[in-house]
Amino acid sequence: MRLEVTRRAELAVQAITVLTERGRLKSGALAAALDTTPGFVAQVVNPLVKAGFVRSEPGPSGGYLLHPEAGRLSVLEVIEAVDGPTDTGQCVVVDRPCGGLTPCVVHQAWSRARGALLHDLANTPAASWQARLPGTDGRKTHEHSDSGHPAIG
Repeated sequence: MRLEVTRRAELAVQAITVLTERGRLKSGALAAALDTTPGFVAQVVNPLVKAGFVRSEPGPSGGYLLHPEAGRLSVLEVIEAVDGPTDTGQCVVVDRPCGGLTPCVVHQAWSRARGALLHDLANTPAASWQARLPGTDGRKTHEHSDSGHPAIG
């Protein structure tokens, strides 16, 4: 499993929150709410449209609109819609599949930690993610690790 959430996935979760709170938004308004460009918003929202979570309506009165059932999406569902499956089967220590007859030295501990993280993400509504972040008032934060990805933990 990856240890990082991509910037696109982070913005996708935030887009679900914004669309839940504000309803239909044009690309420029959603970009402003996410503090990014309309071009990047398209890259963020297109996987959500493909997954059926968001509707994209063209034209002057169009914009992005959350599918009625999407308000119940989990953070994990949104991340996987954008980044793909979280479990690649790759070891976090060596560049090979892990488990089976030759697990790495941290396999058991990592499996437990990974399970707890996935459980939390699967049970956290994407629409409420911002409200759960310590020290935020619902607006997006810019706390990132040195890699430029959101810090986890």
